[in-house]
Amino acid sequence: MLGNLENLIKIVRERKLKSVKDSYTNKLLKDVQFSRSKVLEEINELIDSVDKNSNIIHEGADVLYHLIVYLEANNIKIEDIMEELKKRRK
Repeated sequence: MLGNLENLIKIVRERKLKSVKDSYTNKLLKDVQFSRSKVLEEINELIDSVDKNSNIIHEGADVLYHLIVYLEANNIKIEDIMEELKKRRK
């Protein structure tokens, strides 16, 4: 499971360093406002799908993907976030 997440982060970082033609990830990385709007849109879609008990996994995956890209676009490292979460453990 964590290997899939690490692979996704690796791909996003590779796209950040080297653009791939027609890559949706590159579009999000280059346009931070678009990326921001997609994160907000996907979070709302997840909330709606939870309320309706429909399509939850698909929408959750969309949120996670768009959030990772948004963080990378803004030079926020997931490792730093994970370290912060580690500090919060009780």
